[in-house]
Amino acid sequence: MKTLKSISFFCLSFLLLNSCKAPKVAINGAKEIQVPFMDSKYKSDKDNLRAKQSGTSPDLATAKKIAMQNAKSELAGNIQSLVKRVTDQFTNQRTVGSNQELENKFEELSREVVDQTLSDIKVMDEKIFQEQDKSYTYWLVIEISKESMFNKIQSKISKNEKLQLDYDKKKFEEIFNNEMAKMGQ
Repeated sequence: MKTLKSISFFCLSFLLLNSCKAPKVAINGAKEIQVPFMDSKYKSDKDNLRAKQSGTSPDLATAKKIAMQNAKSELAGNIQSLVKRVTDQFTNQRTVGSNQELENKFEELSREVVDQTLSDIKVMDEKIFQEQDKSYTYWLVIEISKESMFNKIQSKISKNEKLQLDYDKKKFEEIFNNEMAKMGQ
């Protein structure tokens, strides 16, 4: 009997404590909102670059197009930044000819790779919300694999004779993999 009362008291206490929780309130009474895709699996890691964005419109197709365009822009910036970091490190380690000329060639390569790479993106996940005003908010996460990016870079370098002269594939790949590994941390 005593055990039953203890269990009942525990259950009642648990229910009261959990039902009395106040909603999350931020500064000046503003409510905290939940943004989709905040889990770590949706962030860039050592194998993939990812971008999360949204678009809102009275038309669902337009909301989707806006979200996709926003996500592609973010991903393009991330790819360009990654390739720039890798090529800067690579050219700084090379002492062949003019480093400035090599840097300029890699910068041009970077822009071309970004344009080509965006054709290889995949939609990782998506969510659609209908707002109170009946408009739609479309959220999505897109990704591009490390292999796809590296293969595009390799392809571009192999077509450029001057870059190929100063190119050490192993060293470049090592730097590239190190930079991708930093993404996962």
